[in-house]
Amino acid sequence: MPELSSLLAFALISLGMVLTPGPNMVYLISRSICQGRMAGLISLGGVALGFVFYMLCAAVGITALVMAVPYAYDTLRLGGALYLLYLAWQAVKPGGRSPFQVRDLPKDSPRKLLLMGFVTNLLNPKIAVMYLSLLPQFIQPEGHGSVLLQSLILGSTQILVSVSVNAVIAVMAGSIAVFLAGRPVWQVVQRWLMGTVLAGLAVRMIVEGRR
Repeated sequence: MPELSSLLAFALISLGMVLTPGPNMVYLISRSICQGRMAGLISLGGVALGFVFYMLCAAVGITALVMAVPYAYDTLRLGGALYLLYLAWQAVKPGGRSPFQVRDLPKDSPRKLLLMGFVTNLLNPKIAVMYLSLLPQFIQPEGHGSVLLQSLILGSTQILVSVSVNAVIAVMAGSIAVFLAGRPVWQVVQRWLMGTVLAGLAVRMIVEGRR
């Protein structure tokens, strides 16, 4: 079982990443605005299945890595920190596009919505890197249970945070889009807030070293 502090820190990183615009957020918002809230929630179900797939693959892979490669944690830790800095830059760089801009999409069946949500998440590099580079540094091989169990607990935490936030976004997408359309300053504040949080987490990862 991971320490509570590690679990909370990982949940905070998960929150920062899910609030940073990416393929999943853009797809869910687009579906909710164009086809309604239910379509957005069905698409979210597919995204959640993608999270579960990544979690299971990462848990098995990380377990093997811990037992086979010395210093793997330090390499993954630095890679994860660099990726957080990249996400921070993506959030604040000039010319960033709001995911709440309305896009014209054709109406799809529930089955296709679920499948497209799943595929969108599988092809999302942000999620792949998160499980391969960020999750491992919160695992403590000695004295905290099996690596596999810790991986599953941390992965489940990420899924819970991401699905909860995305569900709120999918349900409120239309209202948020209308609100932001007339208040461009709020879009800038949102981007800089998320960029600052992600950059701060990256610096913490670098200076604290492996747990």
